[in-house]
Amino acid sequence: MSRTIRSLLLSVFSLAVILGGYYLIRSMGGGRPAEEKTWTVVDEAYVPRGAVEEFIKADAERQGVLPVQIRNYGRDAKVLGRFRGKQFARPTENVLSMFFKGLDDWTVVDIRYKTESEREAQRTILYVFDGGQWKVGDTGTLQK
Repeated sequence: MSRTIRSLLLSVFSLAVILGGYYLIRSMGGGRPAEEKTWTVVDEAYVPRGAVEEFIKADAERQGVLPVQIRNYGRDAKVLGRFRGKQFARPTENVLSMFFKGLDDWTVVDIRYKTESEREAQRTILYVFDGGQWKVGDTGTLQK
């Protein structure tokens, strides 16, 4: 076998191994990426799937902005690392536990709603379960 054919076969084999590894790692990532999470409409008839969604629904009812759309990322450390808020920029779970002494849980949620002037608003909110109740820990955006 000539040297040229051997190096061509080695290049093709290396490319196949790299592509195979990429798709293997990507498939092991589990779940959908944050950008692919679907929006859920929360209105008067919506049955919340957890305490955070109950809090969001009650807060939206109190402010009179129902219906709202939410995208709940849950307790995803990668999403938390992309969060940039007024108080935190790319926080970690350890940073949250230092700031909120009674921190038991946290979640990141995108909320989209219409204002009184019919303008669409979107916010990303970091909710924390601190001292036995859910509350807003910070508001901001998710960076790419």
